[in-house]
Amino acid sequence: MLRVRHEVNGAPEVLFTEMVDLPEAGPGEVLVRVEAIGVTLPTVRKVREGREPTSLGGEVAGKIVALGTGVTAFAVGERVTGLCFTHAYAEFAVLSATMTSRIPGDASAVEAVALVRSGLVARGVCAAARVEPGESVMVTAAAGAVGTLALQCAKACGAARVVAAVGSADKAGFVRGMGADEVVLYDDADWGAPYDVILDGVGGDLLGPAVRALATGGRLVAFSSGGGTVEAYELLVRGASMIGFQMRAVASGHPDVYARWLRELWQMRDAGTLRTAVHEEIPLAEASRAHALIEQRRNLGKVVLVP
Repeated sequence: MLRVRHEVNGAPEVLFTEMVDLPEAGPGEVLVRVEAIGVTLPTVRKVREGREPTSLGGEVAGKIVALGTGVTAFAVGERVTGLCFTHAYAEFAVLSATMTSRIPGDASAVEAVALVRSGLVARGVCAAARVEPGESVMVTAAAGAVGTLALQCAKACGAARVVAAVGSADKAGFVRGMGADEVVLYDDADWGAPYDVILDGVGGDLLGPAVRALATGGRLVAFSSGGGTVEAYELLVRGASMIGFQMRAVASGHPDVYARWLRELWQMRDAGTLRTAVHEEIPLAEASRAHALIEQRRNLGKVVLVP
């Protein structure tokens, strides 16, 4: 089968294709013939910034072709999606059955990878922030896969004002079309502050300004892999709070919540209150181009690799 590997760090070209044997599903795992792979920012950062070659993880969707021992919840032939932590960039991938879910009959594999993982993060950060009706919410990285869904989830929670923060003005029309009431740029003076809630998918140097844009008693939820530092005093003077959110912790520690959020995502999609945006479907062998889109912050919505 065809697989993409990360060979070296720092060079202009770091991803290469190779032919390898099919993997096998181990205990508690399923083997999936991959139809779509969602490219994630954490994987892109690991490839560019890591000191050693790394396995390429991501969301995958496709059809089950084999079951590992002990798997009784799924059957061969079912269409599923899930998170693959190693070797997701391949024609076949192994998923943990506990991190796998069925795809409804009318949904495509591409839609599934655009909705499920990014949607779970978007739904989760709104829950962590306890978004209330009538509140003001700002979403950073709003043109990305999670950001576009977070805008809509905030609206669904009853937020009265949902503002998209983006890096360039040419994304304004897109994020308005995905539900933003207003658009601000990262280099704007005051970001239209204050906000009751800020959902931050950027991190790094943006964390400080984000905290300063909070209203009294405001909440900032950080879900980026970009790191960053916050001065405790900035939270103290506002009576504000900062919350870290990681989807993997919810999936492993609170499977009942994970399952409920997943059901809600598909229900919102069926009701028309949650729409996915796919920037481009890119052939698997062109994974480097997919990574470049995300590194350069040029994507509008999800970037998907297709074997």
